[in-house]
Amino acid sequence: MIFCDSEKNGEIDLMRLVSRLKRTLAITVLMSSLVLPNDSSAQMEPPSEPPVEWTATAIDYSNVHYPWPVEYLDVELYGLDLRMAYMDVEPTGVPNGRTVIVFHGMNFFAAPYEPMIRALTEAGFRTIAIDRLGYGRSSKPDIHYNLHIPARNTKALLDHLGIERAAVVGHSMGGMVATRFASTYPATTTHVVMVNQIGLTDSRPGRAWIDPYDAYRSALSTTYQSVLRGHVRYYPRGWKPEYLQWVKVQYGLTLSGDWPRMAKVRAGQRMILFEDPVVYEWQHIATKALVIGGADDRLVSDYPRLARNVASQLQNAQLIIYPEVGHSPHLDNPEEFHPDLIEFLKSDPDEPADQGWRAVGTGNPNG
Repeated sequence: MIFCDSEKNGEIDLMRLVSRLKRTLAITVLMSSLVLPNDSSAQMEPPSEPPVEWTATAIDYSNVHYPWPVEYLDVELYGLDLRMAYMDVEPTGVPNGRTVIVFHGMNFFAAPYEPMIRALTEAGFRTIAIDRLGYGRSSKPDIHYNLHIPARNTKALLDHLGIERAAVVGHSMGGMVATRFASTYPATTTHVVMVNQIGLTDSRPGRAWIDPYDAYRSALSTTYQSVLRGHVRYYPRGWKPEYLQWVKVQYGLTLSGDWPRMAKVRAGQRMILFEDPVVYEWQHIATKALVIGGADDRLVSDYPRLARNVASQLQNAQLIIYPEVGHSPHLDNPEEFHPDLIEFLKSDPDEPADQGWRAVGTGNPNG
């Protein structure tokens, strides 16, 4: 092929341009692979030591932010006058006339469930998030704790608010509370949801009795590192900076002058796992149920197998398992979890739950 000078010059210019683009692309790829000191990926690991500016968490959580106003229900227990704190959040979307109760996990309290509460209220649900006794802004008596206490107090709250029926959603130990509530008050419960519930087996056989004082001494030895380890294992898909605020609240309790008393309360709550199992209640629950959670739960050994066992024992249950998600799917996988939760809670409580998981042998909604 014959080129004139102008054509040759044009071809040379084009080749130079292509060469520059290739060099630029190579440099861009190289730079993107580097971790710079101020790069966001460098902040994906939590600090190994507590930040120096952290201060004590007040035992009544008065210096902890709550996203909505906190109200209180007066309760009497063991002859003590106590208060149970809760947030009663009205729907921001078109109201559907339904109410959802949210029960928090052992290392949390009501406020961290803000994303779930917002998703529910946007979907039209009135949502009530409770601080169980011993947590958050509720009273923290040194008593013998069990699951009947939050179940009874929640029923008293619904009666106080004039709510005849509600759905209950419980995460982690909150799933145990939801189980106890549904088994104790079936006429009040429209739906029951167990989110990565713990206590999926009866841990008493073969386990020596634990002296509550030993549990107390163990709680007293809580450190920043032990609190952090507990939270890190919730998120197998990686740490996010916003998770640190919940570590701050929990660790901050150990900096308070009230920590010895709070440590007794923490120990008493932990004893529930060994003294008050719910495994014998699932078979008696006819309420429409959803067992939902992350497969990579590092608090529960072989969560998918145990979750399937729970769903099999419940009389009317749906099962959803998220692969590669951990103990807190509402925080770790909200883009899937919230729509699935809302779809279930919007379903007719008198209609059978989706049983597709039985046929395909998995809880994955996609089969």
